[in-house]
Amino acid sequence: MADLIFKSLVALALLLCLSLADASSDVPFILAHKKATLNRLKSGAERVSVTIDIYNQGTSTAYDVSLTDDSWPNEAFNVVSGSMSKTWERLDAGGILSHTFELEATQKGVYSGEPAVIKFRVPTKASLQEAYSTPILPLDVLADRPPEKKLDWKLLAKYGSLISVITIVVLFVYLVATPSKSSAKSNKKRR
Repeated sequence: MADLIFKSLVALALLLCLSLADASSDVPFILAHKKATLNRLKSGAERVSVTIDIYNQGTSTAYDVSLTDDSWPNEAFNVVSGSMSKTWERLDAGGILSHTFELEATQKGVYSGEPAVIKFRVPTKASLQEAYSTPILPLDVLADRPPEKKLDWKLLAKYGSLISVITIVVLFVYLVATPSKSSAKSNKKRR
């Protein structure tokens, strides 16, 4: 067990050294974060809003940046707005690009999206470079959920003022009935 831990620490240190050596060169370093949120509509349908943020943490510009997210099966989702792919001319060093699209679920089930693929060109290399986004956690689409208990604004509007008055009266009675500490000290000094 200790040997396995030691080997993994050595591998991690080696990867860290290689990444530091590569980070010092003049290249783009692309990071991408993919997130998805479920939105239940009143009609019973459910939509998935997917946002992918692309960051260039490197020291040079990435050119011909393209994003493709084809991890959503066509038989389970329909595109409502946007598209699952997008291209940009460039992503400057320290820059951020964002892409959002919305899907409507047609089938019930648990879906976990795979990472989106980002391809970009570096002027010093002939071939396209690839980067991957973070994967998303599994989504339970069209699941039977108990209704959320929300604050009933009608009751609050009807009884809110009454509760406020009762609270103020109780607080006033408490303050009048409770002796203050300073008067208790002065009574002890007089005796």
